[in-house]
Amino acid sequence: MTWRRDGEAAPRERPAPRRVDTAYLRRAALYYLERYSVPEAQLRRVLQRKIDRSCRHHDLDPLEFSAAVDEIVASCVASGLVDDRRFAEARAQSLRRKGRSARAVAAGLAAKGVGRELVAEMVVPDEDADLTAARIAARRKRLGPWSRGDRAAQRQKDIATLARAGFSLTIARTVIDGAGEGV
Repeated sequence: MTWRRDGEAAPRERPAPRRVDTAYLRRAALYYLERYSVPEAQLRRVLQRKIDRSCRHHDLDPLEFSAAVDEIVASCVASGLVDDRRFAEARAQSLRRKGRSARAVAAGLAAKGVGRELVAEMVVPDEDADLTAARIAARRKRLGPWSRGDRAAQRQKDIATLARAGFSLTIARTVIDGAGEGV
């Protein structure tokens, strides 16, 4: 870290990006997949960002690398390193355990690039699962029966918080007004 005369830390300049080639993109994809489980669209976005940054710096045409990205992503899918179904199942279960509504889970999967058909298959509307998830969310955010303050004064805000999280008004009222049994 470098310091300026006034004692403040000087901002670090970003190093120049490497010149992109097919071998570099393949290594970058494998390194990324070692750390993260992602759908096909997310891997494509990550590689495209690397290409865009490098091409801006080195005055190259990003379209030259589109075939390489397609080939690398296809090989990762064929080898089983990238599996949209496996990612969607794991992500949906993880988000449900964290107390996310079916709507929030569907939105999260769609944002990661999972296809609509697969999202619809993974996120089946289930009243009991939503109720359980709403109780988890309320407990994590200390709403309703889990709040420390005046419950009557906070009732509308607590219901609104759960509604913004994607839960139906009926479920939000049930969790906030009802006791937290079943958690």
